[in-house]
Amino acid sequence: MIPEYYEFENPVRILSGLRALDNLPFELGRLGARRPLVITDPGIVKAGILEHVTCAFRDSGTESFTLFDQVPPESSLEAVRKLARIYRQQGCDCMVAVGGGSVIDTAKGLNIMITEETDDLRRFVGSDLLEKPMKPLVVIPTTSGTGSEVTVAAMITDTVNHVKLPFTSRFLLPRLAVLDPRMTLGLPPAITAATAMDALTHAVESYLCLQKNPLSDAYGWAAIQLIRAHLVAVLQDGKDENGRLALANASCMAGVAFSNSMVGIVHALGHGCGGACGVPHGVAMNIFLPHGLEYNMGKVRDLLAQLLLPLAGPETFAATPAGGRAEKAVAEIRGLQADLHRITRLPRTLKEAGVPREKLELIAEKALGDGALLFNPEGVDYRDALAVVRNAYE
Repeated sequence: MIPEYYEFENPVRILSGLRALDNLPFELGRLGARRPLVITDPGIVKAGILEHVTCAFRDSGTESFTLFDQVPPESSLEAVRKLARIYRQQGCDCMVAVGGGSVIDTAKGLNIMITEETDDLRRFVGSDLLEKPMKPLVVIPTTSGTGSEVTVAAMITDTVNHVKLPFTSRFLLPRLAVLDPRMTLGLPPAITAATAMDALTHAVESYLCLQKNPLSDAYGWAAIQLIRAHLVAVLQDGKDENGRLALANASCMAGVAFSNSMVGIVHALGHGCGGACGVPHGVAMNIFLPHGLEYNMGKVRDLLAQLLLPLAGPETFAATPAGGRAEKAVAEIRGLQADLHRITRLPRTLKEAGVPREKLELIAEKALGDGALLFNPEGVDYRDALAVVRNAYE
């Protein structure tokens, strides 16, 4: 059904292709950007991935860019402040983020600080507190999971108070996203699997949560199809450029979907698990996804039944009685989990992820404070959250 009213936004220009990066200097010129600050982390430099970006500049005759390659594994206020000093000192006029979620969130935090002419990022924690169009931000993702290149959100860690600060605003949307499979060809199998399950969870939850709409459904549906068709093949052949490009597109589309529809209990529990136990987000998504779907089954059975088609294909869909398609969809996800565990040892349970049993209550407590629960189809209280966490333990 089409809701009585909905909103949908995706103004990000997207370049996708086997040599999409070659167009970067031209696109920066279109944005009026002449002195970019390239932001990345030491791992990207060590792996030689950044070379594709610097070659694009060199081949176009553009040499005037500033490089910052010390973004920490988790974006922090300190890193953003340091970048702001460099940006101002060097007279930069745009940002190019090359990396995963931490690098992209750092660049978004920097954009807030520069645009708002402040050194206190905490003034803008929360939703829709930004009122000015931002400086041009170009994102070149090196993982296929977060979808941050097309999302309205950023998370920055306050390392003094040990909390993650959320920022949400349509002004945080980048101007340009560049999807080039060369940037993910060297991604290890376990990280490829975990990030893809993050994207799959974005797509699935976007199709089921309360703010869903026909446009987010279309993006989420297509993302599910691409992940199911290409993930295992890419894990078996990491140099499969077409498969890598498909996963990059799936992650991007899933990001568009959930930026408009929001997510639910799976993400709330995953955030709680990350905060309480340090479990990487993609690993947590892989663990909690089937359990979250089973918890919501009473409210989303018909919608989940529809997802059996992109999850398993037309033959399985047609062969499954209508009344059993929702359960079969969950079974397909569990089957994918089994394949990923066999190939990469990606944890399927909290126990396999090394989570102590005594932390389960804390995970449930932290999940209750997560805003994602506002959009979950089924209401969630502490006992509900704890029951799902216990089910996911082993």
